[in-house]
Amino acid sequence: MTTQQTYFAAFDWLARAQAAPEQAHKEWMETGIALLPLGKRFNSVYLPGCLVHVAAGSDDPDVVSRMFAELLDGPVIHSRPQNQYYALVECAPRLQWKQEYPEAPMLGAGQFLSVPAADLTGPTGLYWAVRPRIVGDLCAVPSVAALIHMARDPRRSGAR
Repeated sequence: MTTQQTYFAAFDWLARAQAAPEQAHKEWMETGIALLPLGKRFNSVYLPGCLVHVAAGSDDPDVVSRMFAELLDGPVIHSRPQNQYYALVECAPRLQWKQEYPEAPMLGAGQFLSVPAADLTGPTGLYWAVRPRIVGDLCAVPSVAALIHMARDPRRSGAR
């Protein structure tokens, strides 16, 4: 399987979050962004830019993307204008997450996520900081929690 075929398969898997996956493909072709429902195939954790930059020790997009690739090992969307990141994760209980990580809410059933097309890889607008590589590629929830714990570490934020 070629890299292009692998990406198509991964994005087709994402599109199948919709009842009519062809609609997601159409949206990607026409606008570059598909609105996908959460809570069936995957959830998303909203990561504010300030939290991510503390964890990465930098606000440089390349440094942040490398940290995501190494630590989260899964797909992450960046909304550059709002400086927001969205890690795609497996569906997990949101109530416990909300209690433990209020600064990074998990989005799920009943919510939607704007998902960029495969070729949108930055550096402006809504793009992939880390693209999905294979079918079912998601960040592990414990890895996202580890990122938040890194950002909470007072030594990283400069607090004394």
